[in-house]
Amino acid sequence: QAQLVESGGGLVQPGGSLRLSCAASGFTLDYKAIGWFRQAPGKEREGVLCITSSGSSIYYTDSVKGRFTISRDNAKNTVYLQMNSLKPEDTAVYYCATKRFCTSSTIEYWGKGTLVTVSS
Repeated sequence: QAQLVESGGGLVQPGGSLRLSCAASGFTLDYKAIGWFRQAPGKEREGVLCITSSGSSIYYTDSVKGRFTISRDNAKNTVYLQMNSLKPEDTAVYYCATKRFCTSSTIEYWGKGTLVTVSS
């Protein structure tokens, strides 16, 4: 069964860091773009960052530029989101999803999400 599983969320103080993981099973991520999305309480889901099949990064929002980076390890079939200098407004459930291209509008698979809470 194809699925994506996010992990690494938790409670962190402002200015802290977290690394989220998105592990795929039942299919390979090798030829797919993987995006990270987030949904804050009471808000719509928004795109954060995407990595192409060749490893290039595309930011969906300027609010995380200079703080968040994305990487992939095809050998582990996993994509990572490194989040530094976290702010309270980064609090959200973070989801990963696969797409054909980062510019594609169609999502193939969604993960179930991991909660990130930034608070002192």
